Amino acid sequence: MNSKSPLWIRIAAPIGVLVAVAIAWHLAVDWFKLPPILLPKPARVLQAIWTERVRLVQGSWVTLQAAMLGLGASALIGSLVAILFSQSAWIRTALYPYVIFLQTVPIVAIAPLLIVWSGAEFRTVVLVSCIISIFPIISNVTSGLLSIDSNHLDLFRLQGASRWQTLLKLRIPSAMRALVQGLRISCGLAVIGAIVGELFVGNSGTSDGLGSLMNAMQANLRTAELIGAILACTLLGILLFLGVELLNRWALRRWTIDTGFESAA
Repeated sequence: MNSKSPLWIRIAAPIGVLVAVAIAWHLAVDWFKLPPILLPKPARVLQAIWTERVRLVQGSWVTLQAAMLGLGASALIGSLVAILFSQSAWIRTALYPYVIFLQTVPIVAIAPLLIVWSGAEFRTVVLVSCIISIFPIISNVTSGLLSIDSNHLDLFRLQGASRWQTLLKLRIPSAMRALVQGLRISCGLAVIGAIVGELFVGNSGTSDGLGSLMNAMQANLRTAELIGAILACTLLGILLFLGVELLNRWALRRWTIDTGFESAA
């Protein structure tokens, strides 16, 4: 939708789609005579959300903390790795395949191994969240650090700037847009990683997040409550994305240099 559309249209259109989906959902349950254990009606899901609101809010807070810590760790570590890659083509060539490995290996395959190494603790959930969300940070920030306007580089060379000065005063400010692009992708992945970690850690009873809550609901065939927990997970991803957007609008206006870099994402 065009960003110049009236505000009421931008608000009404998504709400209209949501209402249409809810009506179609309700009619489908009636038409196919689906049992509530398989697919409850939207009204039943809303009732379950209200009944379980305390547990959902508490679980969402635990999961949000894990996702935010995982996202923060991936932003810090990923940015440092990207800086290292930007300063040495040899290091980038040697190590980048292993960064791709983090993106391609199924997180559900290594989550049990991480629990063995780190224990069934909250820190393991944060670690899983960090691992699954770090690749977009490394990829985008590396591209941003290397996509510098040649005129800017020539100006720094003419002024006799050192490699360190060029990094601090040109490359890093220029890459902030790329960092935000990476965060936009990674914020949803951080929530997914936190949920996956909690699904495994929750089996030991040491996690109170949405993942462990979903485990309990699935085991007891509480489908309406399970759908409510899934909606809460979606809301967390949206909240983190909005937080990144606020960061982009508030903090980065004074910090970025427009290099023409656009994320492939």
